[in-house]
Amino acid sequence: MASIERRTREDDSGKEIVSYRVRWRDPDGRQRAKTFRLKRDAERHRDNVAADLVRGQYIDPDAGKVTFEKYAAGWLEAQTFDMTSRDIQGRALRRHVYPVLGGKQMRQIKPSTVQSWLRGLSISESYQHDVLGVVSAIFTAAVDDEVVRSNPCKAGSVRAPRRTSRKVVPWSVERVHAVRDALPERYRIVATLAAGLGLRQGEVFGLSVDDVDFLGGEVHVRRQVRQFSTGGLAFRLPKSKAERTVPLPSSVRDALAAHLAVLPAQRVVLPWGTPDGSPSGFDLIVTSKSGDALVRNEFNRRVWVPALKGAEARPSRENGMHALRHYYASALLDAGENIRALSEYLGHTDPGFTLRTYTHLMPSSGERARRAIDAALRVPAVSTEGGANESSQVSA
Repeated sequence: MASIERRTREDDSGKEIVSYRVRWRDPDGRQRAKTFRLKRDAERHRDNVAADLVRGQYIDPDAGKVTFEKYAAGWLEAQTFDMTSRDIQGRALRRHVYPVLGGKQMRQIKPSTVQSWLRGLSISESYQHDVLGVVSAIFTAAVDDEVVRSNPCKAGSVRAPRRTSRKVVPWSVERVHAVRDALPERYRIVATLAAGLGLRQGEVFGLSVDDVDFLGGEVHVRRQVRQFSTGGLAFRLPKSKAERTVPLPSSVRDALAAHLAVLPAQRVVLPWGTPDGSPSGFDLIVTSKSGDALVRNEFNRRVWVPALKGAEARPSRENGMHALRHYYASALLDAGENIRALSEYLGHTDPGFTLRTYTHLMPSSGERARRAIDAALRVPAVSTEGGANESSQVSA
């Protein structure tokens, strides 16, 4: 199955040079060979190859010569997740992985290589965790493809960064109004829809007047405007491809009616799904001054950030438009709405995620529990005249 051949040759001075050549046939029947200077190294390689062939764990030594970037590009192209996820993961690879690991052969990337790369990343621990997850998924595929023997990201010596979640700190109602009032008049309804319906930014941009049931008091969230890394725009389903229906409060209804009376909905045609998808048209509630769909990056830079500064709020990731969605969630929890209903209104596929994100905002249940038990243990007190007095509490 694998054999060693002793070979000799003379160097320029006539000195005899001895080497040992290991020969074997791979599972495809191809003749393979590797030469060693020391016999013990040749014997070790022979034994390992023979054992791997018997166990069915043989890895072609040439397969691992492909560079990480080349293999990762093929892996990314083969994935079945949507274009948005492909954009996000591709951007993470280009920015944070390829500059260090991209040019290395897959077989050259060891656990120490991964740990050294992680140590040099100047991004948050949570983002490090996500990027490492992408790299690990690529190596898992490489193991399945018999390109490498094992996944270096899963070695015990690799200290994976922890994914930490920051507690959401909702805006006060005063800040919500201050930022809304600082927006240009045509865009104030954006803040009202986000804070009053819990919509994501892209969902606000994609909301059509036909999605609003003014009489039934409901809003149907059916699409978003998505900006891609190429700069192109497209209509697509909301995140997680989950359409939903949310209650329409009278305050939001009245504000929306007043907005449409001054700025009627504009017909906007965009591709559906991806920038090269089939054209689809909707009468959007908010558009640019030229009647086009709002572009996230341009809106944030030209409209949202100036409004934050006008309201004396620091421009930051925490103060993006998503803060209005957090305000919506905190307001409903404070009013006693249950997690499952809130999860449906927000479009979360897992109520557990909603609970993990917002549990610290839920009012304390201690006082409610005390009142409930007090009420349950109260029984009518019987007077000496046979009539019922005011209830008294049973004591244990």
